[in-house]
Amino acid sequence: MKATALLKKQHDEVQTILKSIENGGGHSNELLTKLATSLVAHMVIEQELFYPEVLKTKESVTLEAYEEHEVARFALKRLMKTKPSGRTFQAKVTTLKELIEHHIREEESEIFPAAEKALGASSEELCAKMTKLFDKSVAAGYEQAVGRGGPAVTSARAPIAVHGDRLP
Repeated sequence: MKATALLKKQHDEVQTILKSIENGGGHSNELLTKLATSLVAHMVIEQELFYPEVLKTKESVTLEAYEEHEVARFALKRLMKTKPSGRTFQAKVTTLKELIEHHIREEESEIFPAAEKALGASSEELCAKMTKLFDKSVAAGYEQAVGRGGPAVTSARAPIAVHGDRLP
């Protein structure tokens, strides 16, 4: 399987979970945990393995994708701290869903075509590495990766620091 096919499959799974939560299935803590685990593991493999491979091909869009992950991570953390019965729960679900949908559209239309061209035959090898890291991240749980210092945080800053920008 190609790396982008794996990511597309994961995009579809996350969107399905978000729709279930948005349509009233969000009262299940199990469904919320599944969303958080899948989404964070997906962000980890993109940031640790996929984005570094495509950064030179589509730099501006890839840097934007790192930033979108940071915003999604923040929105996810807020959602996970909100009771499903809370006044703002549904608003937080909708906001996260809209962030994710925008991110997916950009990745699939702008990054993926260029990535597959750049990766060529190495796409399947990258996919195997991504699958291993995804499984490892899922096993560790979303709290491990989304928390302070986790891969979903530190790797988002990596390319910016590489390009000489100062971090706050």
